[in-house]
Amino acid sequence: MAKQTTIAKEVFVEGIGLHTGNKSKVVFKPAAANYGIRFIRVDLPEKTEIEALWSNTAVGMAVRGSVIEKNNARVHTIEHIMSACFALGIDNLAIEINNNEPPILDGSAKIFAQTIAEGGIKELDAPKEYYTIKEPVHFEAGKTKISAYPSDKLEIECTIGFDHPYIKEQKLCLENIDKDIYLNGLAPAKTFCFDYEIEYLQKNGLALGGNLDNAIVVSLDGIHNKEPLRYTDEFVRHKILDLIGDLYLAGKPIKAKIVADKPGHQNNIGFVKEFVKKAFIQKDTEAKMTDAAQTAAGEKILSHEEVLQIIPHRYPFIMIDKVKINEADPSKAVGYKCVSGNEGFFQGHFPGAPIMPGVLIVEAMAQTSCVMFLSRPEMRNCLAYFMSIDNVKFRRPVKPGDYLELKVEVLKDGGRRGKMKGQAFVEGKLTTEAEFMFIIVDKAQN
Repeated sequence: MAKQTTIAKEVFVEGIGLHTGNKSKVVFKPAAANYGIRFIRVDLPEKTEIEALWSNTAVGMAVRGSVIEKNNARVHTIEHIMSACFALGIDNLAIEINNNEPPILDGSAKIFAQTIAEGGIKELDAPKEYYTIKEPVHFEAGKTKISAYPSDKLEIECTIGFDHPYIKEQKLCLENIDKDIYLNGLAPAKTFCFDYEIEYLQKNGLALGGNLDNAIVVSLDGIHNKEPLRYTDEFVRHKILDLIGDLYLAGKPIKAKIVADKPGHQNNIGFVKEFVKKAFIQKDTEAKMTDAAQTAAGEKILSHEEVLQIIPHRYPFIMIDKVKINEADPSKAVGYKCVSGNEGFFQGHFPGAPIMPGVLIVEAMAQTSCVMFLSRPEMRNCLAYFMSIDNVKFRRPVKPGDYLELKVEVLKDGGRRGKMKGQAFVEGKLTTEAEFMFIIVDKAQN
């Protein structure tokens, strides 16, 4: 059973805030179970404690950073600290700050993560809790679209795009956000802005502490910084870093697949608000009981990584995210597909009225069948091919944001030849059905 955590000893950082330009010192202190993460303004007479929750955000100010407030006390730009806490699994932490903004340091979350890690991780006598969902959650505002789909871990697919010659579009899919992936692939990614924005930002009281040491400044054909980019796709990596920090304003770690198109702090917080409304709290003890029940019934959900080890399909033609199989009933399987608005086929099918091509829904059902058969030990070194497709019916369109449930069952099993029936559902409603025949061959014969 996973337990809640805090840090083992007090640690601190100090420096200049990115937007306010104020000098501050941040002290991270151990906290008791169920305390949560709180920022404490020790420079104020009341020493106001502000819980790091979406309900305490100053949404109108969340333009270039996430701001929390309580009783007229504010703390600006908390997303890097929150992001580091999530990645390190910190549930409870008292964060004392002697001004209204944490230091920006090098513009990333790297130093925050290293400092908190130096404090050590201490388990507490309380079960860890998560927010999970059973149905998709969608949020849209302006050019931003963020969706969440059921998952047993945090997965993020993020796309950013600008009307700018140097940064047009970047996309990154992370199928698991664990400590190592975060520390090596996200935490060092630095914040950025465009050079033409600087004067406007400073006139509006922002970026007063920014410089080329703590922010990437983008020009028309490159960057102004002497230090090269830490990653070729550093901009989308930083957006994911920020998104993780904003997601943690839910108050508990989230287990879901998040698909974000053009995220930003204000809209990230708007999404969290909608997510929490539809989510439920799962204690780690409950998760273990569920896993045990599934194992007892012979049921197993193959992760996306496991699916890729079984079938040869790869991006952009892998049409399933996960597959549920049952050793007690090997003639049936269920595939799952999060239909993201970022899918490449939506660009041409159709502009202004996107729907998933029916042939790809049939392909998703066929891939689910492939996983079911090729996961058998005797067929691990084989490939499966279509032989025929019959009785196809398209009942209703599948659109961006839908969560496809692909149910397949064997109609005829001839060993290496067979016939399948497939049905695709969205929210329990049938969208597509088909029958198809297949043949399985050894890879050496291909």
